[in-house]
Amino acid sequence: MIECHKDTAVVILSYNGTKWHELFLPKIVEEAHTGYEVILADNASTDDTLSYVQNNFPTIKTLRIDENHGFANGYYEALKRIKAKYFVLLSADFEVTEGWFPPLYAAMERDQMLAACQPKIRYWRDREFFEYAGAGGGFMDNLGYLFCRGRIFFDIEKDKGQYDDNIEVFWASGGCFMVRADLYEKVGGLDKDLYAHMEEVDVCWRLKNAGYKIGYVGKSIVYHVGGSVISYGSPQKLYYNFRNNLILLIKNEKGSKLLWLFPFRLILDGVAGLRLLLTGEFKQTYTIIKAHFHFYRDLGKWLQRRRENKQMITHSASTGRNEEGIYRRSIVWDYFLLRKKKFPELKWKPKSL
Repeated sequence: MIECHKDTAVVILSYNGTKWHELFLPKIVEEAHTGYEVILADNASTDDTLSYVQNNFPTIKTLRIDENHGFANGYYEALKRIKAKYFVLLSADFEVTEGWFPPLYAAMERDQMLAACQPKIRYWRDREFFEYAGAGGGFMDNLGYLFCRGRIFFDIEKDKGQYDDNIEVFWASGGCFMVRADLYEKVGGLDKDLYAHMEEVDVCWRLKNAGYKIGYVGKSIVYHVGGSVISYGSPQKLYYNFRNNLILLIKNEKGSKLLWLFPFRLILDGVAGLRLLLTGEFKQTYTIIKAHFHFYRDLGKWLQRRRENKQMITHSASTGRNEEGIYRRSIVWDYFLLRKKKFPELKWKPKSL
């Protein structure tokens, strides 16, 4: 067990990540004086990652996971071995900036109902723009589709200071995700069977169901390379998009809503698959079918997780569900049919923290 002497453990999960550590660890270590300890969790790397970090960054604590079973499992195993008040899950391909940490810490200390938060996430390769996975905070529409402030489907905004505020969101990006360790453990932590993609949304949804807040802190800025583990637009990304989104609904949505929402989502997924088929994208069509088949195959497991979640959340909850961050319309309808490409065009203002 690694016991931190500071409140916060910044935990970097790494698999063959030496090239990222050469670029990004110096600044992460330099900023540690602002209030955190750095821990690198090596996810069964086959290169020199662990020895490189140990030899070049002696202040970083390290641990090794013997088998790589994916991103979610890596963090699941690592966080069990770390004792701290707060965890920051920081992906290896993130660049932090001067003063990135204090605004996050101040937000968490100021509001005890704030369970988790994220910074502003910009794109490392085109630094004036928001990054796809997280941007200016994560939201969910009335049909369970996820989107971000600063990124709706394929349209990504330039950062002009329009999202420098602190607001409640529905989910915070797992790439740079600060969470209260005790609440993380109370709601069961990351679901390692999700493997990768949306695992942070699952945790946030459980925290929201227990009555807590999820936040976005606009004065904290980080940069994300993006797509370094699962590339954007790949069949693997598409598979987890479809499979994991169905899992999230089954595990976390209200039963009364699920009765109509789930069949409707199956229809919409079928329409998406048919559209890909008609445009000759056969591999993507097969990927959607495979995602659904694997979801149905393991449906009993996901229903059991739903029952377990309900028991844990009932035990943890101090208030009713917190549904801030849910957009009460269809983002698919608004984006593709009404051509609302940017968040301000939705005419919807999130609640301030």
